[in-house]
Amino acid sequence: MSDPRVIVALDYSSAEEALAFSRRVSPALCRLKVGKELFTIAGPGLVDTLAQRGFDIFLDLKYHDIPNTVAQACKAAAARGVWMLNVHALGGRAMMQAAREALDSGTRRPRLIAVTVLTSLAAADLREVGIEGPPETAALRLASLAHASGLDGVVCSAQEARALRARLGPPFLLVTPGIRTATDATDDQKRIVSPAMAIESGSSYLVVGRPITRATDPLAVLNSINTEIAVAISRS
Repeated sequence: MSDPRVIVALDYSSAEEALAFSRRVSPALCRLKVGKELFTIAGPGLVDTLAQRGFDIFLDLKYHDIPNTVAQACKAAAARGVWMLNVHALGGRAMMQAAREALDSGTRRPRLIAVTVLTSLAAADLREVGIEGPPETAALRLASLAHASGLDGVVCSAQEARALRARLGPPFLLVTPGIRTATDATDDQKRIVSPAMAIESGSSYLVVGRPITRATDPLAVLNSINTEIAVAISRS
């Protein structure tokens, strides 16, 4: 695939496991996501190694701090050659704009997206932290703020993708976790959809972790998901 839609979440506890997985797949079939646990354990050297193997890397560290701190962190991530990185939209407009401006000043500009509402959160969870209403309403408000702040897209549930796509237009990236096939366990995700449903709803990229990384044959599962995505794209 010239533009792989699947981003495999490397939810491993060691660099060795992540590198072993990378040898079983191809940059032509997927991109890779390095999150907090793996980055804390393995450090930026793992990101460099995976990039050297030809993979586009989504550095999923969800920066959320004062504007200058986030801007400098984004600049440091860009220097590692990552393809995509993210911040929390709840950091506000000034923080997101500072992050965007820091990346615009560099020679290699990764895609910058914002986290709206985590897919592990339901309405009751949001209410406990002072956010009233359904997750979809909060996600639409935060995605609109990210769009207005000049970001390239957002992380959101695929259940919210259709409304976000209608409001924010096709160039805006919608990166959706919580993707499960019919036979997968839901794990700790509460708002999940199938790969085909996500694409048909307007998702740009699908983050898939355990259904692939814990499979007996990860490549077969990845190929199956890519086939499902291709069929959904052909129908849209």
